[in-house]
Amino acid sequence: MEEENSYPRQRIWEQKFGGDEGGSFQLGVKRTLEELDVPRSSFYRSYRRYREEGYDGLANRPPNCRRFWNKIPDCEKQRVIDVALAKPELTPRELAWEITDSHGAFISESSVYRILRDYDLVTSPAYIVLSASDEFKHKTSRVNQLWQTDFTYFKIIGWGWYYLSTVLDDFSRYIIAWLLTKTMAADDVKNTLEGVC
Repeated sequence: MEEENSYPRQRIWEQKFGGDEGGSFQLGVKRTLEELDVPRSSFYRSYRRYREEGYDGLANRPPNCRRFWNKIPDCEKQRVIDVALAKPELTPRELAWEITDSHGAFISESSVYRILRDYDLVTSPAYIVLSASDEFKHKTSRVNQLWQTDFTYFKIIGWGWYYLSTVLDDFSRYIIAWLLTKTMAADDVKNTLEGVC
């Protein structure tokens, strides 16, 4: 009685998996791994390491640094840098064309831009900054001196997009003419302007 209760887990295991009196079990690897909830790939990887390196192969390791399939090699990056330094007047798009045409290697414009940015070789374009003033520089002094045109578009559910073309008098701020259309073509603007005359 004391022997039966001393190893209850072993008795459950024997009942479940069918061990004989000698203690040997006939359970396959697949079924054992399923019962232990161990993925087969993990087991076979560990088993291969154990066969090759012994117990040292089972020690925890940092994850592998895998090489990305689409990583640009350093020699190609250096080529981009060399061409960019030789021809500083070219934009990243033009550099990509130059490398493709002259050097026989395809590289995308965005990759060229990223490489140049990483090496701090991207020049910012010379912007002309215009700030808004408080009032118009050339004020109108009478009606019909200056007209403004504008398109406003609306989405009508079930009908689609409609465009409102307007002509506005700058001095009086009144709408002189308007036209509701289904397109925003040049002819629609002409038709709106003809409505003024």
